[in-house]
Parts: sequence; structure tokens; C-alpha cells
Amino acid sequence: MLAIQHTGTAAVSTRGRKTDTRTERFNSLVELHSSYLYRYAYWKCQNRALADDLVQETFLRAWRHLDQLKNPETARSWLTTIVRREFARLFERTRVEIDPDASPDNVAASIDHDTRPEAFALRQGLRKLPEKYREPLLLQVLGGFSLAEIATIMGVSTSAATTRLFRAREKMRRILTVEGENRAEDAGVAVRG
Repeated sequence: MLAIQHTGTAAVSTRGRKTDTRTERFNSLVELHSSYLYRYAYWKCQNRALADDLVQETFLRAWRHLDQLKNPETARSWLTTIVRREFARLFERTRVEIDPDASPDNVAASIDHDTRPEAFALRQGLRKLPEKYREPLLLQVLGGFSLAEIATIMGVSTSAATTRLFRAREKMRRILTVEGENRAEDAGVAVRG
């Protein structure tokens, strides 16, 4: 995806070969997190080109502020926060055109896509959740973030993140229950008709 070649300060390793630790750290971030960040950005904007742009801008900002990342274990959370902020900046600068025909079901074949009916029902249910509930649920389930990390990413308190996750699960249960009952009724009508 993105790899920045930096010709700045290079360190000499114990074996005598030159290495640029900053570039190595950055390239490691790109390699480990670019796929996840693209999926997250695409989920936010529902537009492939815009998702690519968001990820590119995220990595540019990450490169500029790489020294702020003290703990590599928090990199995913840090990068996700940057994507969220970049997405918000888009709305400050310009109105984003989102393709109404685009959906997470049409994501490029390069990312894993579950085609089972249950997965389809979950994706449909997630689309029906209000944004403030959908995002923390996806951050936890797909991103694997803790409550504290979700709160930090979203800029809310841990108790607010906990409440949103609880409500998201409750709403998803209701959505999936109603849709399941509707599918059962439709199947019954189709069998009789």
C-alpha cells in the first residue's frame, strides 16, 4: 500500500548494516494495520476511493507524528482514532458524496467476505443501528478494542462507551429477532402459496 522512504537519520546496527528504525517502525505499522484500517474507513464512508484516501492520509499523519506513539501495542487504537478524525475533517472541508449503491456487501474481493445468510442478516442489522451504537459495537467486535480504547477512540467516557455497547447489543437483538420472525413468516407464505 503505502511505504515512505526516509533518507534522514540512519542508525548503525551491531552487525554494521545501516537501518532506519523510524522507517522500519512505520513500514511495520502499514503492514500490520492497513487492511484493518481500509475496512474501517470503508465502513465509515461506504466509498472505496474515499476509504483509500482516508487510509493514505492516516498514514501520512502517522508518519509525521510517529514519535508520539510510545507503545506499539496501542498502534491500532491510535491509527483508528486518526481515521475517525480524518473522516470528520472531510465534513468540515467539503460535503462527501456517498454512493447509494455501495454497501459493505460489495467490498472488494481482496478482503474476506462471509456470504452465509447469518452474516448477511448481521450486516443488514448493523446498517439499521444508529451510528452512535453501531460504531462502538464494530470497534469491539471487529477491531477487538477494549472499553477504554473504544472510549478513547470515540472521545467519550468509559461509562458512555459501556452504555452505548449495551444499547447496541439490545437493539441488534431486537432487529435480528424481528427480521428472523419476518423471514419465517415469508417462508411460511411461500410454502403455502
